[in-house]
Amino acid sequence: MDLDMITIIAAGIAVLALLIMITSRRAKDAPPMAGLGIPLIGTFIEFAKSPVGFIMEAYKKFGSVYTVRMMGQNLTFLIGPDVSAPFFKSADSVLSQPEVYGFMKAVFGADVVYDAEPKMRKEQMLNMAQGLRTDRLKSYVPKIVKETEDFIKDWGDEGEVDLLSVLSDLTILTASRCLHGDDVRENLFGKVSLLYHDLDQGITPFSFFFPNAPIKAHKTRDKARKEMVKLFGKVIAERRANPEKTKNNTDILQVFIDMEYKNGKKNTDDQITGLLIALLFAGQHTSSVTSTWTALLASSRPEIMQRVLAEVDEVVGGEAVTFDMVQKLELMHNCMKEALRMHPPLIMLMRKAMKDVPIESKEGKKWTIPKGDIVITAPSVAMRLPHVFKEPDLFDPDRFAAPREEHKTPYAYLGFGGGMHQCMGQQFGYLQVKTILATLFSKYEIEMLGPLPEPDYTAMVVGPKGHPMVRYKRRAPKN
Repeated sequence: MDLDMITIIAAGIAVLALLIMITSRRAKDAPPMAGLGIPLIGTFIEFAKSPVGFIMEAYKKFGSVYTVRMMGQNLTFLIGPDVSAPFFKSADSVLSQPEVYGFMKAVFGADVVYDAEPKMRKEQMLNMAQGLRTDRLKSYVPKIVKETEDFIKDWGDEGEVDLLSVLSDLTILTASRCLHGDDVRENLFGKVSLLYHDLDQGITPFSFFFPNAPIKAHKTRDKARKEMVKLFGKVIAERRANPEKTKNNTDILQVFIDMEYKNGKKNTDDQITGLLIALLFAGQHTSSVTSTWTALLASSRPEIMQRVLAEVDEVVGGEAVTFDMVQKLELMHNCMKEALRMHPPLIMLMRKAMKDVPIESKEGKKWTIPKGDIVITAPSVAMRLPHVFKEPDLFDPDRFAAPREEHKTPYAYLGFGGGMHQCMGQQFGYLQVKTILATLFSKYEIEMLGPLPEPDYTAMVVGPKGHPMVRYKRRAPKN
């Protein structure tokens, strides 16, 4: 490269740096600008290598509130329960959720969840909550038990399996049975599963910035969504034509079919399909990776696994798992909470500042987040702070039991988010995971083959890397 070319490149970099400095000038009380690595591109490179490592390193260097400039956007991080309170308490008019999750419209569809007007979205959320109320949850347990027992009936006395693969398959089978209904599960599951896979693969980190870019994954995603609407359209038409057959249905599909907005309108086939997809997206990966982490982490501490098996024996006692039994599995519940603390499926939660937002730390330090910033809290880092959770890198489910109850500080525990946008499906998630694991552990004990895997932070939803293999062995029947 000749000297003139080097000069031109250097000048270009200088001009770019000046433009960034000018356009990103901020108020004196704005959070500090954080950067790691070489100027301009170093921050992005370091973040891409390890998002959680980057966020933690910046926290140690810049404190609990800081801003990162990335892809032309200011990202302001709030790390810790004290500074995160406004994130969870603020309405969408202050810190907006739809503004940052709008890229999901390509999957969910128009007028569904993040693309819906606030009143419409609220009604959709209320109806989702209705579909997950206690009386319906009770009806889901025998469905989940049957799916699990059928899945493992040919396992034999011992063997080896990829635990993540197994629990991912079981999660979508049980979710389809409970959310879509028996007719979809028994007649259309294979097609629905393949289409869901194509939808899932069509959402990548790249999609956040360019959701409609003409790449192969997006084209496959869009085709799959159209096919999904056609598929469910046939089921919806059949149910509407025969209402007497659906009066006792407890699945969420029926809730969305029967739903009527305050303005008298009902959901279209496209909207019903979109709401089902949204609910499945919210729960599928969360439950599959959480059940996997729960089993792996408990296995990594044999003394805890033995206590879990003893609890299952005491509560379940060789019978089919029931709703009341699930409620009594306290140690398993705490194991699941601890797995979510150590490995939350979503490493970041995001909002967009629609106006200037004041922030104050517990020490009394104050900042103002400027309007337009993307505001982020990171459960994967916040729940590993040693002043919030003692020995945060140790799997210790007893931290949630009395008298310790380390999660009682507001917004310390973010396993299912928090505040007004806390995941409404968390009760179904707890029920689904605990029912699957209780059924599995009542029949088999498992042992990890190899070390505890590292989390895969390159995925949108963070599960274990690779193929976490376990050896299973049939347990002696309990009288």
